[in-house]
This record gives sequence, C-alpha cells and structure tokens, in this order.
Amino acid sequence: MKEPSFNVLGRPLETCSRDPLTGFFRNGCCDTGPSDLGQHTVCAVMTAEFLALSKYLGNDLSTPRPEFGFRGLKAGDQWCLCAGRFLQAHEEGAAPHVRLEATHRRTLEVVPLDVLKLYAVDPT
Repeated sequence: MKEPSFNVLGRPLETCSRDPLTGFFRNGCCDTGPSDLGQHTVCAVMTAEFLALSKYLGNDLSTPRPEFGFRGLKAGDQWCLCAGRFLQAHEEGAAPHVRLEATHRRTLEVVPLDVLKLYAVDPT
C-alpha cells in the first residue's frame, strides 16, 4: 500500500521516470509506503559522479542486469533514490541533481528541504 502522493513542496507528486521505469512500486513515481524500507523517495537525476560513488558503496546502478529487466543507468537518467543514500552522497560531495516536484514529502524525514534545494533542477 502506498502513502498519499505529495511532493516536498506540498503539491501533488509528479512522475519521476517511465523510461527507465522507476519507483519502489515501479509506477514511475517516487511513492512510498510501509513496505518501502529503503524509502525510495528522491527523484534524482543521475550524474557520472554519483553513479561512481554508488558503485563504490556497493550499489551498482550503472551495470545492466538483464535478468532483472534493468538496463543500467547513465548520467541524465531519472531514478527514485533512497533518501538516506542521497544524504550520504551530499555529505560525500557527490549528490545527484533532484527534481523537487517528483520527490516525495517523506524525504523530508531524512533530508532537509534546504539541502534538496541545493541540487534542484526544477523551479520552486
């Protein structure tokens, strides 16, 4: 079951990406609910720097995994990222860009809005 879909700006949550299809519920949105233990709520726009950091930290998002229907991400792709991983990347100086309109409000339990705004690609 997913929670109500509002973004960090208090408006209805926009779609993050349908190609590649993202989201914990694989509905293209960074929706969340009780079963989403990783809180995949940040609509991140991938950068080469972030993808390298993620791979180094043990979550390789760039290598295709056809057995799971995953083509691998490249810079510019949008993906629902775990809020905790986004905060970690921020602290490491390698955070990806963020689409605030497509980032779920539950992100604010982990990442302050002023930090998200540092990486925002959409006007607020």
